[in-house]
Amino acid sequence: MELEENQSALILESDENGEISVNVASGDHDSVTGALCKIIANKIMGDEDFQQELMEKLDREE
Repeated sequence: MELEENQSALILESDENGEISVNVASGDHDSVTGALCKIIANKIMGDEDFQQELMEKLDREE
């Protein structure tokens, strides 16, 4: 996927052990969208309460 300068995206990847990694792709990492994606990625990876909340929502969806 090719992103425009004003676009950014979170890329979630799972490995064979079910571990999730979060990456940010951006046309401009210093843009508002790039900065927001970095903040969200850090929240996903660093906030255990938020991770638990996400997993609980996933469980309800299944």
